[in-house]
Amino acid sequence: MTSLWQQFAFSASITGPICLMLVLGVMLKRIGLINENFIDVASKVVFQVTLPAMLFLSIVQSDHDFAASGKLVVFGVLANFLFFLFTTLSTRLAFSEPKDQGVIVQGGFRANTAIIGLAYVANIYGNDGVALAAIYVASLTVLYNIQAVVALTPKGQESGQQAVQVIVKTLTKNPLIIAIALGVVFYALSIPVPQMVSDAGQYFANMTLPLALLCTGGSLDIGSLKKDQASTWFATSYKLVLAPLTITLAALFFGFKEQDLGLIFLMSAAPTAAASYVMARAMGGNSTLAANIIALTTVMSLITCTLGIFTLKATGLI
Repeated sequence: MTSLWQQFAFSASITGPICLMLVLGVMLKRIGLINENFIDVASKVVFQVTLPAMLFLSIVQSDHDFAASGKLVVFGVLANFLFFLFTTLSTRLAFSEPKDQGVIVQGGFRANTAIIGLAYVANIYGNDGVALAAIYVASLTVLYNIQAVVALTPKGQESGQQAVQVIVKTLTKNPLIIAIALGVVFYALSIPVPQMVSDAGQYFANMTLPLALLCTGGSLDIGSLKKDQASTWFATSYKLVLAPLTITLAALFFGFKEQDLGLIFLMSAAPTAAASYVMARAMGGNSTLAANIIALTTVMSLITCTLGIFTLKATGLI
């Protein structure tokens, strides 16, 4: 009993700080200390400056052999692509409204790997884990953007041409992908980073997760969950139960263990990415439903992820 309690306490220590930061974001928004303008500006700073700095430095300063992580990245891409296909087919069978279908599909597969997922990994594995996760995040960011455009684009040749343009734009201008690519180049070629630049970048990196989690908490609107409940819970069950369960079991089958297995679970168990709302709104999807899915998965993931970590830790798999 004591051992199980210790395992549960360990699991709660991973998700607990993230939960508190999200709650703090909600409270600061309610008392007016932060507002929508702050959340909008701060989110842009995180996405365009501090998070790229953190990912770049985590790669450059790591001692990890990234060449040995190819199997992990290939598995992540294939597993998430197959889950996307399954989600697309089952959603189209369950829901008939075109504006809802793409949003539900996106909510079911698109994980918040760059913020919540990385926060989980950082709490368990530290900087080395974040460095390994950065490569994983980069590959999934590319995949998620392509899949999101495919899911949200209406049928037709003209919309297909538009989809290709959106994919190219989102990938070539994504600060996270650019920062990770630069980090890999600097690491592979052993290009030195001046200490002054590294120290300044570390200041930005240290801001990333606290600021991102505050913004995530401040942007939650639990009251909106009264609408589209069936489709919201459908997408949430896919994102928080089916995705981590099937992908983690597949990882076990293919021999992944310890840190690699933990990373795969944490990334697949992360809630729906906030970017899914922006994408849904820009491409004519049901943006209210997208916001509902983000809110519900973010809150519920604190429970499901804690239980998942507890199970994996108690069974000695991570």
